[in-house]
Amino acid sequence: MIMAETKVLSDLNARVWKIEVAVGDAVAEGDVLMILESMKTEIPVEAPRGGTVAAILVQEEEAVAEEQPLVVLG
Repeated sequence: MIMAETKVLSDLNARVWKIEVAVGDAVAEGDVLMILESMKTEIPVEAPRGGTVAAILVQEEEAVAEEQPLVVLG
């Protein structure tokens, strides 16, 4: 069975502080994909399901908007 791609979106306007995964990495539901920073608070972005990281759409230090796609899980 082939799983559809899932785009993981930002929950808020923030800055990408640290990316914790690489393309091709296998992740489980709840694994931290990256950490965003907003108003000196670190916000982990977790995988909504298990899968493989198909694409990382942002870079560290990049400003991201609410609902902006961050990672694609395959």
